[in-house]
Amino acid sequence: MITGELKNKIDKIWETFWTGGITNPLDVIEQFTYLLFIKQLDDVETNKENEANFLGVPYEPMFPGDCQKYRWSKFKNLGSADEMYSLMTNGVFPFIKNLHQDGDSAYSKYMGDAIFKIPTAAMLTKIVDGIDQLELGDEDTKGDLYEYLLSKVATAGTNGQFRTPRHIIEMMVKLTKPQPDDVIIDPAMGSAGFLIAAQKYLRENHADMFLDAKKRDHFNNDMFYGNDMDRTMLRIGAMNMLLHGVENPNISYRDSLSEQNTDTEKYTLVLANPPFKGSLDYEAVSADLLKVTKTKKTELLFLALFLRILKKGGRAAVIVPDGVLFGSSNAHKQIRKELIENNKLDAVISMPSGVFKPYAGVSTAILVFTKTGSGGTDKVWFYDMKADGYSLDDKRQEISDNDIPDIISRFNNLDAEADRKKTDQSFFVPVEDIVANDYDLSINKYKEVVYEKVEYEPTEVIMSKIEAIESEIQTEFAELKKLLEEK
Repeated sequence: MITGELKNKIDKIWETFWTGGITNPLDVIEQFTYLLFIKQLDDVETNKENEANFLGVPYEPMFPGDCQKYRWSKFKNLGSADEMYSLMTNGVFPFIKNLHQDGDSAYSKYMGDAIFKIPTAAMLTKIVDGIDQLELGDEDTKGDLYEYLLSKVATAGTNGQFRTPRHIIEMMVKLTKPQPDDVIIDPAMGSAGFLIAAQKYLRENHADMFLDAKKRDHFNNDMFYGNDMDRTMLRIGAMNMLLHGVENPNISYRDSLSEQNTDTEKYTLVLANPPFKGSLDYEAVSADLLKVTKTKKTELLFLALFLRILKKGGRAAVIVPDGVLFGSSNAHKQIRKELIENNKLDAVISMPSGVFKPYAGVSTAILVFTKTGSGGTDKVWFYDMKADGYSLDDKRQEISDNDIPDIISRFNNLDAEADRKKTDQSFFVPVEDIVANDYDLSINKYKEVVYEKVEYEPTEVIMSKIEAIESEIQTEFAELKKLLEEK
């Protein structure tokens, strides 16, 4: 989480944008991201130069020849604000727009219509100075920065721009354990948070894959896919992936639920928190999805989509609103039945309603499942998450209570869960019980609550205590009244 001095610095930069006339939050984020990207490109270049020098090997620079002047460390020290502004608009910004000039990469596709909107030299100088003072050493801090910026999008609740908290994303990635041969998609990718977390997991747990030319090529070109309907978020996502070392992610401007999306049995892992924006017209939805669940509700249609695009044996960890778990409509029951009867539903992790604050207070759950096409659900693991390491109010301050490590540990050792009781925080439910309950997946349907017997005093004792208190009140009231009369 961004707090203290760093938060104040970011707020000050945001205020500079605002007072300078850039008041649309997404515009601010986009322009802020361009400049952060330019700074981080220079940092990456410096690290690679140092590595090449240390190893004594040649290095092909990202900033060749005369383009060295476009590096952050160079232009930030220009003496004149006008000189910096001219170099930015005529040199630096066109340079970053034209990186990856093959025209086929996600970066080149979505940076093509990028516009530099900072209107004055004085404003640019203030923002560059502010960003230069930000200490963004590790990946976690950079992730926190994006999360904090996106939290400022006032329209998040209606247009779906808000970011899934990074610790929730990382938990879902650790539950599904991405492998070097996976093909991973987020069909509603936003700023690419799930894809970034997946590549980070692979770097930390499968570092040897980068020594294999074939696996390295797969990582850079064929592993990561993402769709979104917002070109601003696609640009941010493309920059984000490039900075994290994924050279050519497959990022598309696409409505994942429409006929335009023809993907079928293409991916081995789905990680997603799709938008729950209500209802769509039937005409706007792919007919294949309506066959699985005839509905206009996006949260149900996305589940049908995940099942369609996964290969057999492919797995998913996705966030759904609580209504998906217990909704009584035919469409709700259809999709739950499809997950349970025709595939393998592994886990339902219920999350507290404060997880997505300050964006929304909706209660949600994580579904973890495997596409089989032939059933396989014999029992489902339920977990009642009560705390995620942060307060469940709008402030979301860090606290000590955190169920996430326990969730990951238990999910990775499900054999040890067999004897857990339904009074515990996690337990198995046999598929027969779920079917008997109309495929209801709400944990409260199965969780047993043990009520402690409370022993009360006899009625006559309680009454005598009340009478004594009443007598005391009357005595004190009389004394108060006497004091007032004497005055």
